[in-house]
Amino acid sequence: MWFKQKFPVWASNFIDLIIKLTADHGPAVSGAHNTRVTARAGKDLTASIASGILTIGPRFGGAIDAAAKYFKMAYENKMEPEDFVEYMKNVEKIPIPGIGHRIKSTKNPDKRVGLLKNYVFNKFPTCKLINYALDVEKVTTSKKENLILNVDGAIGVSLVDMFWALNYKNKDIDNLIQRGAFNAFFVIGRTIGLIGHYLDEKRLNMPLYRHPVDDILYDEESPIEYSQEV
Repeated sequence: MWFKQKFPVWASNFIDLIIKLTADHGPAVSGAHNTRVTARAGKDLTASIASGILTIGPRFGGAIDAAAKYFKMAYENKMEPEDFVEYMKNVEKIPIPGIGHRIKSTKNPDKRVGLLKNYVFNKFPTCKLINYALDVEKVTTSKKENLILNVDGAIGVSLVDMFWALNYKNKDIDNLIQRGAFNAFFVIGRTIGLIGHYLDEKRLNMPLYRHPVDDILYDEESPIEYSQEV
């Protein structure tokens, strides 16, 4: 429906896998937290889910488009992985979208990424961009073990490989990325999980949420000097 054509089974099943893998990632992430807090404040399903969806961005599930954009650009310009890493650092001056995770690392890999890679390598006609991304990962993880290809990055580069295999032109893929079509896969998947969190809060009849004060106080001293006068 989004792309106005019928995909072959291998592509349709890959989209189904993305939706399943992005549906939920526990209650601690920002989207789930917002949804739960809003539900416990007595708001309805739509408002609660909207509060969670609005947290999706570059730091939470919204790096799929950017990962696809930059890895595709680097591959098309025949950048060596080391050169791409330096380019992002010195020219774009931003972290590489799709690289890095707060918890997962080479020693504690993300199983979702493993499932995506396994599917792509076994079912896709071409794996050019994900192979390039994994070469970049070798460079980044040599610097720090948590600078892995994360789930956003794996989805982004794999979707480019998918559309290449479906004979999309580069300009058409670039337009999809620019419009946010790749991030949309995360939005639709995570919405399923947010609905689950909302229904759990309502099922358990949870009271209004109040965050522990000790957890939200800043540790560093304020730079402002306050007068002792009242």
